Parts: sequence; C-alpha cells; structure tokens
Amino acid sequence: MNRRASSRHVETSALTAALPALAVVPVSLLALGVFWFPISKLWHIPFWAFAIAYLGAGILLFLRPMQRLVLTRLLGARRPTQAEQSVLLPVWHEVTQAVHIPAKRFVLAVLEADELNAFASGGHLVVVTSYAVEVLPDPELAGVLAHELSHHLGLHTVALTITQWLLLPVVLLARIGFLFRAIARAATDSFASNSPALSAVGRLISGTISMVAWVFLAGVLVSNAIGNAVGRGAEFQADRRAVSMGFGPQLAAALRRFVASGLAERPVHWHERLFASHPPARTRVARIEAMLRQRWRSHR
Repeated sequence: MNRRASSRHVETSALTAALPALAVVPVSLLALGVFWFPISKLWHIPFWAFAIAYLGAGILLFLRPMQRLVLTRLLGARRPTQAEQSVLLPVWHEVTQAVHIPAKRFVLAVLEADELNAFASGGHLVVVTSYAVEVLPDPELAGVLAHELSHHLGLHTVALTITQWLLLPVVLLARIGFLFRAIARAATDSFASNSPALSAVGRLISGTISMVAWVFLAGVLVSNAIGNAVGRGAEFQADRRAVSMGFGPQLAAALRRFVASGLAERPVHWHERLFASHPPARTRVARIEAMLRQRWRSHR
C-alpha cells in the first residue's frame, strides 16, 4: 500500500475547495448583518464581534461530539440502528485497519434515503444512505467507505464544512424571505383584492421581499456551482487514494451497481454539468480500472 494513502495530507482539492467558501463570504456577512440588526437593539454587540462569534462557533463542528450531536442532524442524518451497525462496523474496521487508523476516530451516520450514496463532512463524519447499507454487499460497501475515508485523509471536507456553516444564515434568511412573500401575497388576496391601491402596495411588498430572497439564494447557487466544479476533482483524488488503499475493485463494483440502477446518467446539458456534484460514474469506473491495470503492470 502506498504510504501516502494511510496519512492525512493536504491535497490540491482541499485547497481549491476554499474557493466556494470565499465566494459565499460577502453574502454570508450580509445575512449575518440582517440577523445582527434586531439583536443589536437589545444587546449592544458590535457587528464584528457577532460575526466572529458565529464564525468561531463553526470551529466546534470539527469536534467529534459536535459532529455526532449537531452536524449529523444539520445534514438530516441519524445514528445507525443496531442492525445497521452490525453491517457497517465490521466493514468500517476493515477499511480503517487497512490504513492503520483507529475506527473510533470517525463518526458513522445514516441518511434515510432510497438511493445509493455516501458522503463525508467535517473532519470525522461519514454518512451512508440506508439503502446503501441494505443493498451493497460488504466488499462494495468497503469500497464506498474507503472512498469517503479518502476524502477525510485528503482534507477535502474542511473547506466544505466551513462553506456549509457560512451558508446556514443565508439559506435561513432566504427561507424566511420566501415565507414572508407567501404571507404578503395571501394578505393581499384576502384583504386588498377589492382595492387597486392596496393590491398594488401588496404586490410591491411581495415583489421586494422576493427580490431580496433571490439575492441571498443566488449567493447559495453560485457557491454550489463553484463547489460542484471543485468537488468533481476531489472525487477523482479520493478514488485514486481508495485504489492505493487496496479497495479499487470494490469501489469500481459499487459504481457499476450505481450505473446499472439507472441513476448514473451522464449530464448532457451545460446546466446539468454545472450542478453535477460528482463526475459521471462510468468515467470514474474507467479511471479506476486504468489505475488498477497500471498497478498490476508495475507489480509484474
């Protein structure tokens, strides 16, 4: 096994992943300013102190207890059931032993979803869908978990988690804006339908709220687009490390199963490619097989 495969080190994807975080900083500060304004009327807190406190709180997400209690729930995941643990833990121990890392250093969680998927977040969290736990044979599950562990070892998830934390007030404010827009429209239809002047005022208020909400939502979309472009490179690097760890055939088999499911269609249009967070599964399989052939030739 390649020695670099068993150690944490900063890969290029970890550095480029800082780009979406930097892109979202202005709109995140603007959203924090909206929340800070009413708070500042009650408590005299400078905005810079409020912003630093929020950003500092994000550091707590990299602690294992906080990932188990907070980050898991923010991502919509949960702790594995006893039955799921009986499947996950032996496979996870196999993967972590291959790189001589204690299995307890990481937090396993399950996302309730009927799709083959898994992802890494924070510095220690690995999330697998309930469907993947149910249908993947142990070798293929090991390949998937090796890929996600590779994201952590390559430090790909650090900037991603920071970006998610920065986006939280933006997304919350956008949702509040769309809620107020719906309320304004309902009030206009109920109480001002017989008055052209009041209807015009209601539409103006609703349109203004909608425009503000879309400004914040646009920041989320731009950050996601940049993050997806960066993330596709991180997937290839994680695949490469998984091959170095000895789980290349297992990962390729899991990806072939994903292709056979019909959910791995190659993006055709430019907007589909823009918002695709992963490279096409067929492309990943081809690259993994090429790496396996190269390793086989080098060991002959």
